[in-house]
Amino acid sequence: MRAVVVYESMFGNTHRVADAIGAGLTAIFDVSVMPVTQADPAQVKDADLIVVGGPTHVHGMTRAATREAAVKKAADPAGAALLEPDAPRQDLRSWLDALGKIKPHGKAAAFDTRLSGPSAVTGRASKRVGKALRHQGYELIAEPESFLVTKEDALGVGEADRARTWGAMLAKSMSTDRGR
Repeated sequence: MRAVVVYESMFGNTHRVADAIGAGLTAIFDVSVMPVTQADPAQVKDADLIVVGGPTHVHGMTRAATREAAVKKAADPAGAALLEPDAPRQDLRSWLDALGKIKPHGKAAAFDTRLSGPSAVTGRASKRVGKALRHQGYELIAEPESFLVTKEDALGVGEADRARTWGAMLAKSMSTDRGR
């Protein structure tokens, strides 16, 4: 079976989470993990599972203005934020919209990275990602999941392990589902 993990990442945290999810999926899947800039929607067409995620910006998925703000933050000499390669060109919203052109099907899961706190305060991009995946014809096999980052733009302690465990749970869910 084949799984594809597609992510958008500004400062590397969502990238690290995507890699950890991919590692958890390897129990039953041949896994490809790729940034949205390298993920031709046709690459996911025949995947048994796609897992899609991005950072939470201003309560939801990134927009051109929030990606531009991330670029400015990384350029600030007083800050320690390092920008991911191709970060300004990443656009998970457009990629999700393009999925409809390839007649998608199958199973999916959604994730995000966000600040710690109630989601009513921080927002959750994963909810919107999940909604977009369902709109494009995918069946979500798990509730959208959030992985936490600090105010200093670092992945929270234990979050990579939690992402790996979540990936393994997704794999187990697919394995159990195939056995029925």
